[in-house]
Amino acid sequence: MASKRTLNAKNLEALGAAALAELLIEVSGGNAVIQRRLRLSLAAAEGIEGAVQEVRKRLTAIDRASTFVDSARRKALVADLEAQLQAIIGPIAAGDPKQACDLLLRFLELSEGVLARSSDGTGAVIGVFERAAEQLGPLAQAAQLEPETLAQHSAELLAENTYEQFDALVPALKDALGDWGLKLLGSYCRQHGASDGNPHLLQIAVARGDVDGYLTQFTAEDLRWRDIAATVAQHLLTSGRAEQALEILDGATEDAAGLEDSQWHDSRIAVLEAMNRQAEAQEMRWRWFSRTLSIPHLRDYLKRLEDFEDVEAEERALQVAEQHPISLLGLHFLVEWPALARAARHVLAHEDEWEGDAYTIHSAAAERLSKDYPLAATLLLRPMVFFALWMGRAKRYRYTAEHLRSCEQLAARIDDWQGHPDHSAYVDRLYDIYGAKRGFWKLVER
Repeated sequence: MASKRTLNAKNLEALGAAALAELLIEVSGGNAVIQRRLRLSLAAAEGIEGAVQEVRKRLTAIDRASTFVDSARRKALVADLEAQLQAIIGPIAAGDPKQACDLLLRFLELSEGVLARSSDGTGAVIGVFERAAEQLGPLAQAAQLEPETLAQHSAELLAENTYEQFDALVPALKDALGDWGLKLLGSYCRQHGASDGNPHLLQIAVARGDVDGYLTQFTAEDLRWRDIAATVAQHLLTSGRAEQALEILDGATEDAAGLEDSQWHDSRIAVLEAMNRQAEAQEMRWRWFSRTLSIPHLRDYLKRLEDFEDVEAEERALQVAEQHPISLLGLHFLVEWPALARAARHVLAHEDEWEGDAYTIHSAAAERLSKDYPLAATLLLRPMVFFALWMGRAKRYRYTAEHLRSCEQLAARIDDWQGHPDHSAYVDRLYDIYGAKRGFWKLVER
């Protein structure tokens, strides 16, 4: 049983209305966000009209504001926006869906201005508007808003989508608009400057089930790019047009600069499976695994093999990982599969290749290997220490000191250093080179 001093609704109710009112006055003093929420609650208690007026007044104030919202002020802004949104889709929507729909559209219209004057590194501000956009369709249905009117308003929102806050709006409106409304929305979007290939026009075609309308928005040049071809092929496959999907995939020859074409491979594998060409799909899985050491692709490959064949194939896959030209990729695979004994041997076999800059992989591998393979773990931790000091990464010194302390703890369990300097010798050498990094050594001594 919870203590009577535990902060929960039941215990607070026992204090009585008068005591709670005094506490709220005290807590809200100097806190504009809480004060606004209290005024909103008081207005709602008077009836829907009071709540509507209070929300409309606050939205106008937010719209007129020009102060930049930095990270320190962001939490208050998010709380304010969330309070207005909850009032709209909560009590106001329950009492008057039409006025709630009108207010929600007004709320969404604020997004451009609010996001333009906000520091939103966490995505908290844009998240409020994304959630609000998801509510527009259901609320429009409750308000019995005409599809034409909804399409007009929605096209205006999509035309002002600088921060991609309305990227999920079209799917959310599918039921509220219906086929005719979606068609109108497409027309209105084009009036606002959208042209073939626009993400919203493509979403509209998908929502309508208009496969040909979707496909005709891409030129032959567009479909030469593998990332585009993969997306188009997925929609064709969903519509039962696997042969056409394969034709488009095989006609794509260009890769986007710096991007892996995994989506193209996955699309082609799915198409081959749909066409009952399992042997070819399996061959593609294996080729892609051999190139990337993708665990999901290997698992999919193995589970489609006959009994006992998968054991032999797994051994072959482990050998591929050990011999992969990118040793770091091989290490990551062997640790994650997991095949820790092989991973430890891999570390020792490539001891001169660990540079310490890939600290995410190094840290995870060292942690997994530390229990049974302390030398291998040490040989992954040491390069991270050296790299941070060599590059002068002062912000990483706290983690680097922890790595060095981990090396000390691991040293107690290493009987054979296999030609590598023991921990004392390593630290002496490190100090000879980087003894001037006093901030680091102070952290080590803690």
